[in-house]
Formats: sequence, structure tokens, C-alpha cells
Amino acid sequence: MVLNYIWLGFFLVAFAIAAVKLLFFGDVDVFPAIMNSTFDTARTAFEISLGLTGVLSLWLGVMKIGERGGVVDVLARWLSPVFTKLFPDVPKGHPVVGNIFMNIAANMLGLDNAATPLGLKAMEGLQQLNPKKDTATNPMIMFLVINTSGLTIIPVSIMVYRAQAGAAQPTDVFIPILLATFCSTLAGIVATSLYQRINLLNRTLLLTLGGMSAGVAAIIWGFSRMDRAMMNTVGTTTANVLLFTIIILFLLAGVRRRVNVYDAFIEGAKEGFTTAVRIIPYLVAILVGVGVFRASGAMDWLVDGMAWLVRQSGLPSDWVTALPTALMKPLSGSGARGMMVDAMATYGADSFAGRLSCIFQGSTDTTFYILAVYFGSVGIRYTRHAVACGLLADLAGVVAAIGVCYLFFGA
Repeated sequence: MVLNYIWLGFFLVAFAIAAVKLLFFGDVDVFPAIMNSTFDTARTAFEISLGLTGVLSLWLGVMKIGERGGVVDVLARWLSPVFTKLFPDVPKGHPVVGNIFMNIAANMLGLDNAATPLGLKAMEGLQQLNPKKDTATNPMIMFLVINTSGLTIIPVSIMVYRAQAGAAQPTDVFIPILLATFCSTLAGIVATSLYQRINLLNRTLLLTLGGMSAGVAAIIWGFSRMDRAMMNTVGTTTANVLLFTIIILFLLAGVRRRVNVYDAFIEGAKEGFTTAVRIIPYLVAILVGVGVFRASGAMDWLVDGMAWLVRQSGLPSDWVTALPTALMKPLSGSGARGMMVDAMATYGADSFAGRLSCIFQGSTDTTFYILAVYFGSVGIRYTRHAVACGLLADLAGVVAAIGVCYLFFGA
């Protein structure tokens, strides 16, 4: 229901602003631009779904082998003590716990193409436990908020974009991104736990969150001792080695249990194809809404208005020039990426705005895109508090990004 109001709001706001531009400023190009954006974004939505088809087929096929080989069951048993606290409505040792873990691990490594099919597989498992098929359950919401918080340990793609933009040290935003995205994830877990009345003060969760904090600190320490070339090499190599190792382990597990791995892969790949087709309408809806909002100039007006308010309050306004990336990120990953590249091209890759836009890009994930795709893949219409908790995580990530950018790079 919340997505319904937001989607409708995109169109109504866009129409109102376009009408003002036409009637009072004589801008005869605004409505053609809006209509062109509807065709362009609808085509983009289909192209994204088409591109996902192969990836979904591959990874759901691999996951099917993992299921038959018992890998998912093993992960579920290992993670059961922690996940029974964060996901109390999921039966202890249920295979979906392993799927959730694999998705989160892929996100942490920055492996977006692998994370999406793994996440969709997890959503299918959670939907099987859902007594009310059109309404999001508490475990679904917790899972999606962790996804939308965008916890990423190795932001390889952002460092590559910085190198292409001519940054003196493409990796200089690595530690700030890590700090910001960790704050976002922690805030998302806390906010969702408060909504769902999950007790965070138990020994298991305190040790887990404390261990995660220590792990993040160790990673920061280790990478901070490397030069930029070594950091890029280690980050890229680690991500790809781990990804390929997962595939090999799943295949070996299938062989060990005498599973016909080829047939299992084909069965899972067929599910990937049908899933890719099923999400096309949801992608078209959300991307067209975002495209109309952008084409009308609403995003520009919003940024200009916020800059004026910040200046009137007497606070530093250097960060406002990078704000389009932060505002676009919950709506569209490709749109935010374009905003980030534009900020580096306009202000310089090593400018405050250029660096901050990169930290914004890495601190959170595409909340509305994830909600639309993941909920849409299993037919969820009523999202309950998912949007509110996801946006709270985004807000925490944005605030943390601004803070760490001032801390590391000044203004």
C-alpha cells in the first residue's frame, strides 16, 4: 500500500511541476521530456529484466544444486542461533536461513549480480512460510531492510568509477564507505527490531553485533595498511575467488550426495527464467515513476530547496551538491550511479562533492527497487513497515556518509 502512494505521488508531483513550468515559464519541452522518459525507462526496465534472466538462471541453478547437496541445510544449522533471534518466526534450521545468509554474503562482497537471484530464492522460501500471501511477514521485512541498508565490505565498482574519473587515489573512499554502510545496516536492524519487538539485548545478538563491529575494524585496519594498487587487487581478487569457490563447493556437495548436478542445475535455471519474467511489470512501474519524477525537474527543485534551507540555518552546505546521489539511491541504482559520475565529472573526482557522492553511492542500496523486485517476485502487495525501516536505514547511511566525509576529507 505504501508503494502505491509513493508511485502515485511520483506522477502527481511530476504533473504539477510540469504544468507550472509550462504555464508560468513557457517551458514547452517539459511534457515531451516526461513522455520520452516513460518510453526510455520502460525499455530500461525490460532490458534489466532481460539481463537478469541469464544471471538468475545461473545462480538459481547453482542454488538448486546446493539445496540437493545439503549445503543450505548446513548453513541453516550454523546460523540458527543468530537467525532465530533476528527471524523468530522462521522455524529453527529451516533451509531458507541458508539462502538468506548466501544473499547477505554476496551483498557484502559487492556481488550484485549474484546477490539478486540469491535474494529472490530466499524470498520464495519466506513466502512458503507466509500464512497471508499478499502481506509481508516480519522475517521478509527484516531480510529486505538488511538488503536495503547496503552492507558492502568491498565496493569494487565505485573504486573502478573513481579510477575512470581520474581520481588520484580511487581507493581513498573505501574506509568511509565501510563506516557509513555499517551504520546504515546497524540502524536498519535496530529500527526493524523495535517495530517487531525483537529483544536486541540478549547474549547471542550482542556477541554477533559486537563480532561484526570487530570484524569491520579488522578489515579497515588491514586495508588501511595497503597502497591503492594493492587494495584494488586484493579486493577484486578476494571477491571473485570467493564467488567461484562457492560454485565449486556447491558442485562438490552435490557430487558427494550423488546428485545429478546437471539436472538439478537445469531445474533451478528454469525457475530463474520464470522469475525474471515475473518481475518485469514491477520494474516497469517503479522505473517509469522515477523517470517521470526526474524528467519533470522535481529532483532539481528538491535539491535546490534543501540547499536553500541548509544555508538559511547557517550549517555548512558543501554536501548539498552531492545530495542528488543520496536522493536517487533509494529509487534507482543506475540513476544514482549516473548522479555519482556526473558529480565527479562536474566537480572533480577528488573534490568534496565527488568523494561524498561516491560514499553516498556505497552507503545504502536501492530501497524501492529492492522492495519492488523482491516483493513483486512473490506477489506481496502490503509491505507494512518495510518502507519506513528501509528509509530509516537510508537516512542513517546518508548522515553517516556526510559525517565521515567531513572527517576524512574536510570541505
